This record gives sequence, structure tokens and C-alpha cells, in this order.
Amino acid sequence: MAMDDDTTHPAALWERCDTVLLDMDGTLLDLAFDNWFWLEAVPRCVARARGEPQAAVRERLFAHFASKQGTLDWYCLDYWSEAVGLDLRSLKVASSHRIRYLPGARTFLHQARATGRRLVLVTNAHSDTLAVKKGVAGFGEYFECCVSSHEIGLPKESAAFWPQLRARLGFDPRRTLFVDDSRAVLDTAAGSGLAGVIAITQPDSRAPPRSVAGYPAVSGVSALLA
Repeated sequence: MAMDDDTTHPAALWERCDTVLLDMDGTLLDLAFDNWFWLEAVPRCVARARGEPQAAVRERLFAHFASKQGTLDWYCLDYWSEAVGLDLRSLKVASSHRIRYLPGARTFLHQARATGRRLVLVTNAHSDTLAVKKGVAGFGEYFECCVSSHEIGLPKESAAFWPQLRARLGFDPRRTLFVDDSRAVLDTAAGSGLAGVIAITQPDSRAPPRSVAGYPAVSGVSALLA
């Protein structure tokens, strides 16, 4: 659909929905934490533990990351803890003071909840990661429930994920809005028949906005209520 069509404008999509499915990392929480954790903290800790040069560890680890992208293992703390030989949940807990909402996201949640819409967190994050971030971000007051793709057994990138999520939550796709920062996830969500799919263009506050062609887009969720 054309991006200048009022019916596909993010604000118009918002007005037509009564259920809002929201991603966590890069949509509500600043992806700066995850990028720091996986790209800096984990390689540094692995290199220290193994007594290896950090550059060599980064190269090997990043290749391993790439091989798992789009699968549940990509998001699984248990998998990566075993792969690198570290307790990554403890490392996340120890560094949880770095977890932050994206600008305007917490205010958005408060205001969106007040509209009476049904808010559901739908994340690929492992249950341990979700528990750590819920503890810091205080999601409990905003969401009817929080669903991790690990509970369903499929990542959001899988087309089969969405019918199972619908069966679990009982939402009407014709009146449901989904917001995420991942192009691969947006593609499968759009293919599932949801009435509205919106892209976040600035998931990491430290990085410049990026283009997500083909979808209505906002820099952050606060723009949905502007």
C-alpha cells in the first residue's frame, strides 16, 4: 500500500485497533543494551575466561551468532551459556542497570493502557531475559500478559508462530496492531493477516534511524499517540 494513504498511516492504524501486540527489545526497550551485551560484554568475558585475544573471540562468536539468526537458539540464553561456557543470565542480572526504555516508551504505555486497549507483550526474548527485563522495566502494570516465543516453540520470524499466538490469545486480526523493529518479523506478521503492522525505525538510541521500506513506520512508539 502507498505510504501516503491515510488508511495506512500509523495513527489511523492505531485508531482502528483494540488489541496492540508490542515487541520488547528495540520497540519499548533500548536495543543499545542488547547490542552492548552481545557485541561487547560477552566477547570480552569469553576472552578473559579463556585467556584468548578478544579479536579472535569476537570473530568466532559473531560467526556463530550469524549461523543461528532467525532461530530460537539465536534468542536462547541457555543455548549461548552452554556455547560460551558462561552463566549469561547472571551476567545480564549484573548489568541490568543498563536496561532503559526507549525515549517516550514508558509514557506511551501508560497512555495506551488508559485508552482501554488490550496490550500484550510479544517477544522473542528467552524467559530468563524476559524475567530480568520485567523486573527492571516494571511491565506488569501495563500488559494483560507477556508472551515469549520460547513458550510457543517458534520464533516470531516463523509464519507458523502467528496462528498459534492467535489461538492462545484469541485476538481478532482485523482489529489487531503489531509493532516491531525487525524486518523479518514484520514480514511474517504482515503475512498472518493482522490489520496493522508498524515498524520502529530507531530501536537503538545510540544509532541513527534506519529505513524499513514497505511498512508504515515511526521512530518510536510515542508517535502512535501524537
